[in-house]
Amino acid sequence: MRESTAKITRRQTLAGLGGVSAIALLPACAAGGPAPASVAGPIRGLAPDAALDAIAYRMLAHEPGRATGLGVDTGEYAAWRSTFGTVGAEGRANYAATLKALVAEVHAYPKAGLTSDQQIGFEVVETAFTRALEGMALPYGDVAVGSWRNSPYPVIQNVGGYIDMPNFFAATQPLKTGEDIGPYMNRLAEVPAILDGELERIREARGMGVVPPAFLLDKAIRQMEASIADARESYAGPLGAATIDGAQTAVAQAERIVSSGIVPALERQLAELKAERAVARDFAGVWSQPRGEEYYDWAIRASTTTRLTPDEIHQRGREELRELHARMDVILKEIGYTKGSVGARMNALAEDPRYKFAEGDPGREEIFAFIDDRLKWIRAQMPRAFNTLVDPNMEVRRIALAEEPGAPGAYGGAGSKDGSIPGRFWINLRTTDLHRKYDLADLTFHESIPGHVWEGEFSNRLPLIRSILAFNAFSEGWALYAEQLADELGAYDDFKVGRLGYLQSLAFRACRLVVDTGLHSKRWTREQGRQFFVEENGSKVEEVASEVDRYCSWPGQACGYKIGHSEIVRQRARAEAELGNAYDLKAFNTAVVLGGNAPLSVMANTVSRYIAGAKG
Repeated sequence: MRESTAKITRRQTLAGLGGVSAIALLPACAAGGPAPASVAGPIRGLAPDAALDAIAYRMLAHEPGRATGLGVDTGEYAAWRSTFGTVGAEGRANYAATLKALVAEVHAYPKAGLTSDQQIGFEVVETAFTRALEGMALPYGDVAVGSWRNSPYPVIQNVGGYIDMPNFFAATQPLKTGEDIGPYMNRLAEVPAILDGELERIREARGMGVVPPAFLLDKAIRQMEASIADARESYAGPLGAATIDGAQTAVAQAERIVSSGIVPALERQLAELKAERAVARDFAGVWSQPRGEEYYDWAIRASTTTRLTPDEIHQRGREELRELHARMDVILKEIGYTKGSVGARMNALAEDPRYKFAEGDPGREEIFAFIDDRLKWIRAQMPRAFNTLVDPNMEVRRIALAEEPGAPGAYGGAGSKDGSIPGRFWINLRTTDLHRKYDLADLTFHESIPGHVWEGEFSNRLPLIRSILAFNAFSEGWALYAEQLADELGAYDDFKVGRLGYLQSLAFRACRLVVDTGLHSKRWTREQGRQFFVEENGSKVEEVASEVDRYCSWPGQACGYKIGHSEIVRQRARAEAELGNAYDLKAFNTAVVLGGNAPLSVMANTVSRYIAGAKG
C-alpha cells in the first residue's frame, strides 16, 4: 500500500478525473501485479554481471523516475514508468533497508575470479551505498544515492519537487505515443503526495531547529510563487504541446490535477517557507545548524571521496589559487593589463565590451550560436584525444525561467542509457551578463564535450549500476580535465584571452575549495564568500551571487571539482613518469573514461592497470 502524506491522495485524485478509469491508470505493481523477479532475492548465487544488474534494479525499484531517465523502464519494468515510488518516511526507510542489505551482500559476495571491471563494480557499489547510509543516518537532510545533490534542506532555492517535477515532465517523462498518456497522468497524480512528503520533512527539521538561511528562503519563496503561477503550463503544457492522439483530451484532466492537488500542495509548502522565514537567521554555513559540523564532515567525504579535512581542503584551495594566478598574471601582462591584482585586472577585462554579449534576446541568440560553433570544433578534435570515440546525441537548452534565479551558470549531463533521451547542456540566460566570449567556450567544453555529456556516454555503455552511480569528484574532476584537454588541443592558440578564461575557470574552482570550507567550517558570511571570488579571482558579481548561495544549500558539493581534477592530473603525471616513451595521451584518456565514474581511489587503480598494460 502506497503511503501518502497529502491531504488529497493519489487514488482520490485519479477518482476525480472525469472520463478516466483510476484502475486503468494505476501501475501494475500498485494494482497488485507481482514485482519483477530482478528486484528480489539475494545476489550470492548469481554470476557477477547478473549480480551487478540485480543490484541496479533493486536500487531503481526505489527510484523509478531515475529508471525512466535511464530508459530502462521497459519490459518487465514498464510499470515503473507510471509511478515515482513510495513517498514519505516509509519510502525512505524502505530504501535505507535495501541499501543496508545490499552492502552486506556485496561485502560477502565471493570475489575470486572477478574481472577487473567486475571488481570495480562491486567496489563502487559498496562505497556509494555505505556513504549514502551514513547520510541517511543523520537526522535531517536529503541524500542523493549515487549522485551529488545532497542537501540539509529538502526544499530551498535549488532543491525540491517544485523545481524537479516540472523539469521531469517537460524533458524526461515520455510523450511519444498514445500509450504514454496514462503513465504521464498517473505520475502527475502522485505529485501532490511527493510535495507533501517534502513538507513533512521540512516541518520535522524545523522542529529540530533546522531552518535555512533567511537569504535562501527569500529566493525560494519568490521561486515557489513563480512555480505556482506557472503550474498549469508546467504540468499540463507538455500534454498540450504533444501531437499524439488523446493528448488534447488529457489536458483538461491534467489541469484538474494541477488546480485541485498540485497547486494546493505548493501553497502548503509556500506557507511553511514563510513561517521559516519569520524565524530564520542569516548564518550562511551548516555549522549553525544542529550537528552541523557532523553533517559537513559527511558532506565533504561524500563529495570528494577522500578523507581530507575542511582545513586541508581550505589550504589546498589557497595554494592552487596562487599557482593559477601566477599563470594568469603572465597572460594579463601580455595583453596590456599590468597593474593591480589578478582579480582586479580580471574585473577590468570583464567590462571590456569586446567580450560581452548583447543584452536581451539578441544576446541569447548570439550565445546559442557561439556554443554551436564551439561544439562543432571540439567534436572534430576528439580523434586526437581518445582511441575510443562516441557520438553524443545532445541538445543545448535554456534553464527554465522559474529555476534560473537559483541555478548555476550552466549544467549538463548524458542522456538516457537507451539513447531515447538526449544529453543536455543547460545554459542559464536570466541575463547575458552571466557570460563572456572568453569564458563561454570553456563552459561549453566542461558541460558537453569532452566533459559531462561525453563522459556520460561512456558510463552509459557500462553495466547498468555503473551508469547509475556517479561520484561528484570524478564527474566534476573529469569535466575540469576536459577543459584542460580542450586547451591542449588548441582551443585558445589563436585566442589568448580565451586561455585566460580557461585558467580563470580553474582558479574559480580553487576558490570554491576556499569558500565552501570558509562558509561551513570557518564561519564566513555570505558576503565574505562573494567578495573572495570577486576580489581574488575577478569573478563576475552576478555569477557569484547564486554560486555562493548554491554552496549554502549544497554543503561540500563545490569541493569535488578541483579535488577531482587535481587527482586526475596527478595520476596522469604518474603514468608519464612511470612509462616514459611508452606513455600515450590518447591511451591514458581512454583508460580513465572507460574505467567509468568511480571514487578517486578506484580511478587510481584504473590508471595502475593502464600503466601495467602499457609496460607489457
